[in-house]
Amino acid sequence: MPIVNRIAGMTDEIAAWRQDFHAHPELLYEVHRTAGVVAEKLKAFGCDEVVPGIGKTGVVAVIKGRKTGSGKVIGIRADMDALPIHEQTSVPYASKTPGVMHACGHDGHTAMLLGAAKYLAETRNFDGTAVIIFQPAEEGGAGGKAMVDDGMMDRFGIQQVYGLHNMPGLPVGKFGLRPGPLLAASDIFEISIKGRGGHASKPHDCNDPIMIGCQLHGLLQTIVSRNVDPIRSGVISVTVFQAGTANNVIPETVRLAGTVRSLEARVRDLLERRMNEVCAGLALAHNAEIKLNYRRGYPVTSNHADETRFAAAVAREVVGPDGVNDDMAPVMGGEDFSFMLESRPGAFIFMGNGKTAGLHTPDYNFNDEAIPVGVSFWARLVETAMPAG
Repeated sequence: MPIVNRIAGMTDEIAAWRQDFHAHPELLYEVHRTAGVVAEKLKAFGCDEVVPGIGKTGVVAVIKGRKTGSGKVIGIRADMDALPIHEQTSVPYASKTPGVMHACGHDGHTAMLLGAAKYLAETRNFDGTAVIIFQPAEEGGAGGKAMVDDGMMDRFGIQQVYGLHNMPGLPVGKFGLRPGPLLAASDIFEISIKGRGGHASKPHDCNDPIMIGCQLHGLLQTIVSRNVDPIRSGVISVTVFQAGTANNVIPETVRLAGTVRSLEARVRDLLERRMNEVCAGLALAHNAEIKLNYRRGYPVTSNHADETRFAAAVAREVVGPDGVNDDMAPVMGGEDFSFMLESRPGAFIFMGNGKTAGLHTPDYNFNDEAIPVGVSFWARLVETAMPAG
């Protein structure tokens, strides 16, 4: 089962949808235009049911196969939102919204899933029900959780759920996945340090929060290197260090912020606990006030074993036996598809985007050459999971 001929013939049309989405990016839950276009097309395709407003601005479509006696219901999901980045690609369809762009390929994910929906609605060569999920707010807004909390899984009777993401650097026509942890839990933190400010010429009369902040930054980096088992994974990155307004003033306060990543619950607990202990200990050592605000975000994206084997087998049918790495190394990025995988068994898979700029960069662009690969994967996954007989 290589690339589906009917889908190959749709590639230019799907690419045009993708480029339209790219030119009109929207953030988080404010994906009103995108969701509207998606819903309109799904209705035009003849889907049996199209429901907007799931998880605020998500859209769900139902496509019944020629037969439904199997009782099987498979969910397949794409994300719709963009990022607050100013585009620098210079493509003809570049973002028309300053400071917002599709820098993660969600335009491609949405277009490919629409292409799969069109194909499935036309052919209906399966025994069961396909639920097509278009999700808002993947980029930090937990739209996947919002859709689950809105009762999506029970309302549409979803039994298994699958997600797909493009991967720059992986050749077009290649897939990667693994059972178990594939993407990391993603937490954030903010730390405020309050010392005693004063004139920079009299540091002995001050309690310098910048000096304390520098020490704290260094100590935070020892948590992973000296507390986490070297064969396990953890990341603590300080990405914000704000202090001072003048070159002759020692400020009273300093602010640090950043992210914490982990692939296991026990490592996640360890990192949070040690950060609290380090902050408390340094505050005592310097007679300063240090407050840590640690907020847990997306959980680990953990693939279910049987569904991972199944998704890998479908991918091999599309791109050949050498086109799938079913034991790829985990990625320390985060994904709110994790909430769907906590609710139902399923799998998340990476698809090659070729030699393109990296995700979340101003010169990234989804590779339209990958479209027939992704759409064929979705179509074959539904048809293979629920064979018509």
